[in-house]
Amino acid sequence: MSATVSPLAPKSYPDMPPIRGLRMATAAAGIKYKNRTDVLLMAFDRPATVAGVFTRSKCPSAPVDFCRTNLSHGVARGVVVNSGNANAFTGLKGKAATELTAKSAAAALGCGENEIYLASTGVIGEPLDATKFSGVLGDMAQGATGDFWLEAARAIMTTDTYPKVATRTAEIGGVKVTINGMAKGAGMIAPDMATMLSFVVTDADITAPALQGLLSAGVEPTFNSITVDSDTSTSDTLLLFATGAAGADGQKTIETADDPALSGFRLALNDLLKDLALQVVRDGEGARKMVEITVTGAESDLAAKRIALSIANSPLVKTAVAGEDANWGRIVMAVGKSGEMADRDRLAIWFGDIRVAVAGERDPAYSEEATTAVMQRQDIPVRVDIGLGDGKATVWTCDLTKEYVAINGDYRS
Repeated sequence: MSATVSPLAPKSYPDMPPIRGLRMATAAAGIKYKNRTDVLLMAFDRPATVAGVFTRSKCPSAPVDFCRTNLSHGVARGVVVNSGNANAFTGLKGKAATELTAKSAAAALGCGENEIYLASTGVIGEPLDATKFSGVLGDMAQGATGDFWLEAARAIMTTDTYPKVATRTAEIGGVKVTINGMAKGAGMIAPDMATMLSFVVTDADITAPALQGLLSAGVEPTFNSITVDSDTSTSDTLLLFATGAAGADGQKTIETADDPALSGFRLALNDLLKDLALQVVRDGEGARKMVEITVTGAESDLAAKRIALSIANSPLVKTAVAGEDANWGRIVMAVGKSGEMADRDRLAIWFGDIRVAVAGERDPAYSEEATTAVMQRQDIPVRVDIGLGDGKATVWTCDLTKEYVAINGDYRS
């Protein structure tokens, strides 16, 4: 956890209302960090429905394997999250650690082990001592409270410089429902189906298949459109829970993701996912600037996204942004190497509202002074038109600074 908060951090935190049917508690188990909380327990008073998306890494962590297995049941009573150790690449010890943690949590909450969900974040390759959890989970279950979102988000931080929370409200059939979410992540961020860790809970009454449909669609333009350093974590986990408490207010159970009654809820959920995803980018390790890259005119939306990610993940583009250098030649390079169709002579590039390149050369009206002023902002929009089709996509990234190297050069020490 960095001593200095990112300059891109939110100026204030939203007032996070309790979600009916959910209680939370944190504890300091001493997994890696001293004098700070590092374990979070989320406890559902009654079985909640659950949906999840996970890393596409071929070397997933033991908790990801555990969650994938339990997701088929579609029911959750508890979630245990720890920071400081990812429990990834830990072999049979990793599996044993998840089994012991789930057993302890199930005993504390009086439920089945297949109703427990686990997530771990931190160092890869270090065995996780799950006995540290077994001693604290019982007390945590007793003392859990609903009004605890900011504290919960702090407990799951690693190199994050601030906790990431968001809340939205919506109506389903005239009944008001609330959605709260938290996320953690600052480095090893190039999510592929999820961000590093994120937990979203609503009091709406929605079945697990409908929740899964909402979540799978919602991650694509949000969490799957951000990158800090092009590295997809072994631990990416995004879980969405519905406690069903709004059923007591007369909300009819939603059975399918395409139910017209979900239109307002879908918008609110996607807005919350985008809010959390952008908070992750704004806390990118060592970040001083956020860059929004929009690609239009590509052969397809998928091609546009691949080109946008090629730009966003280029160390040369990101270091130019860090140095406030409007080096549009690096954008041309990143477009050219993306593997997607592009035509040099149709390309146009904008920094902010200023067109810097058009028709295969520098814009005749190019002004170094005006473009440098755009590069000096904290938030920098970059637009690239490929000039070939209707495909478009937007992705978000941050600059690459010396601080990123410093943080990751001694991450394990």
